[in-house]
Amino acid sequence: MPTVEVTDLKDGDFLLDVREDDEWRAGHADGALHIPISEFVARYGELTEAAPQDGRVHVICRSGGRSAQVTMYLVQQGIDAVNVDGGMQVWAAAGRPVVNEQGEPGHVL
Repeated sequence: MPTVEVTDLKDGDFLLDVREDDEWRAGHADGALHIPISEFVARYGELTEAAPQDGRVHVICRSGGRSAQVTMYLVQQGIDAVNVDGGMQVWAAAGRPVVNEQGEPGHVL
């Protein structure tokens, strides 16, 4: 399983958040693309349109389980994808910004 640490992510890295809507609304990484895992296959085209052509897709969820599933699917599709180890819990603990839908400080559910 290709994995990356939160501390290895740089500003501008493409981030795909696969948590559910309520989790996203409470708090997410600013600039991330949100496609819940429960809708992922049906909305796959949104990812292929938004993701950088020759770039990597960093997949994140709350703790790393759901994002690992999506990462494996993407790798099978030939996409350069990695799972963000520890997910949004580690993201927030590392002091990375978490915002709600209004762009105000949020929290991780």
